[in-house]
Amino acid sequence: MKFDHCSLQECGIARFLSLLDGPWATLIARELLRKPLRFTELLTALPGISAHTLTSRLRKFEAHGLVTRTAYPEIPPRVVYELTPLGESLRPVLTSMNEWALSVPDSTFEL
Repeated sequence: MKFDHCSLQECGIARFLSLLDGPWATLIARELLRKPLRFTELLTALPGISAHTLTSRLRKFEAHGLVTRTAYPEIPPRVVYELTPLGESLRPVLTSMNEWALSVPDSTFEL
């Protein structure tokens, strides 16, 4: 694989990072790769994330076609977030990231 200098629009890594910016984005995707989840289930699965940040990331994912949001007309309302086929295609990317990070010696993370 060759990484040439290219414009942000043409650079796959830059495009990836523009969609999955920040640590929460990849962790949200990780959780949704397991199964569709409700908002509160995502909040519980991601200790430390604020409701505002989760809402913002989910809206961005939805706008870019990575996630679908299904609202069921029930009382109380039930909303479920699920990866689209495009979002599901992140699986091998996140699997590779996970495998690489687990191969890095623990001493690398010590300050």
